[in-house]
Amino acid sequence: MKFPGSVLVSLLLFVAETGTALYLSSTYRSAGDRIWQALTLLFALLPCVLVQFNLVFIHRDLSRDRPLVLLLHILQLGPIARCVEVFYIYFHAGRFEEPYVSITKKRQMPKDGHSEEVEKEVGQAEGKLFTHRSAFSRASVIQAFLGSAPQLTLQLYICVLQQEISAARSIFMVLSLLSIVYGALRCNILAIKIKYDDYDISVKAAAYLCIFLWRSFEIATRVVVLVLFSSVLQIWVLPVVLLNFFGFFFYPWILFWQSKSPFPENIEKALTRVGTTIVLCLLTFLYAGINMFCWSAVQLKLNDPDLINKSQNWYRLAVYYVLRFIENAFLLLLWYVYKTDIYLYVCAPLLVLQLLIGYCMAILFMLVFYQFCHPCKKLFSSSISEGLLSCFKYLCFACKPPKATAPVDKADLKSPDGIDDDAQDSYKTNESQNGNPHQSVSSNA
Repeated sequence: MKFPGSVLVSLLLFVAETGTALYLSSTYRSAGDRIWQALTLLFALLPCVLVQFNLVFIHRDLSRDRPLVLLLHILQLGPIARCVEVFYIYFHAGRFEEPYVSITKKRQMPKDGHSEEVEKEVGQAEGKLFTHRSAFSRASVIQAFLGSAPQLTLQLYICVLQQEISAARSIFMVLSLLSIVYGALRCNILAIKIKYDDYDISVKAAAYLCIFLWRSFEIATRVVVLVLFSSVLQIWVLPVVLLNFFGFFFYPWILFWQSKSPFPENIEKALTRVGTTIVLCLLTFLYAGINMFCWSAVQLKLNDPDLINKSQNWYRLAVYYVLRFIENAFLLLLWYVYKTDIYLYVCAPLLVLQLLIGYCMAILFMLVFYQFCHPCKKLFSSSISEGLLSCFKYLCFACKPPKATAPVDKADLKSPDGIDDDAQDSYKTNESQNGNPHQSVSSNA
């Protein structure tokens, strides 16, 4: 049975970041910075509440008689209680023979064009651990993009305004960045397991390393660009953020309304239509929060029974990164034009170049992951290099101006094909000496 290390990492990041946020908010209170204290507490407590709802929803505790567990979730101690339960199950598994065992069928990765189906016995303990891992993976994504990402942006913005970095704030920013990167990594692994649920998937260390570097460069550069822009053009920050957020929030709904599919009713049997709508809105809210900072590996498709788009769309991926690169470059250009005396001792051109190169490094590691390290690359209908190449060919063809038709000379129309220049000259000379038959006919007339 696999050690539940992902559950432990999720809990450690959750507890460390929440505790540091509470301590930092107390320092803001003692310094008289009420606004920074309120925002720090907001970005710390909001994901805590959503994480509790996530764990209760996945384990279906509302339909079960577990008042103590619900009380612990109300006290914001649900993740700790769940982690204790996970390790209790793990260390007591195998001591007693389980009366009920389920059999699952998984296909192996194809070798030489053939894929074998393997049966595996799954006990109750292993099934419970699988549910706990799935719940904590989703909790890590919620914590990362609804708490850690805005928290990191806020703390870095405070550092720029105050022109100082305290030890507590630096530790907090490092923890927030690790939480975001880990949440993005879990989102990638979750997307792979959902899309290829029929296959037995094993993710290698090289794939984890590529995802970690890809997400680290992408998220770090995105946060720095937003902070630099907001430090010089505060009034324009809200339109940029709202345009990004609501664009990604309404995008899955627009696709759903265009498909004219019936309203999804199979999310949870105990939920009413209003409850289902609330869950879908929270899901698209999280989806918009992820895409604000990085590419969401899990693409929503509300007219699908699993709510996930399982097709590999390289065009959407290419369009996202091209537009995001253009947006980052434009925001950096505005920062460079309107920068204040705060950045007097900063080499602005070098900083802009470093940030753009950092984002290109993120794209490079993403290409390496999908081309060489993806655990299911053998199942792709086309590789990412082929998909991007066809996408760029399409863009070049669309941007190519139409060719102008050259005027055709009268003599070229009359001269037969295959006659060289000398023959054409002699033909014209003889015609001028003998006279044009059409001219003589018109003169006689």
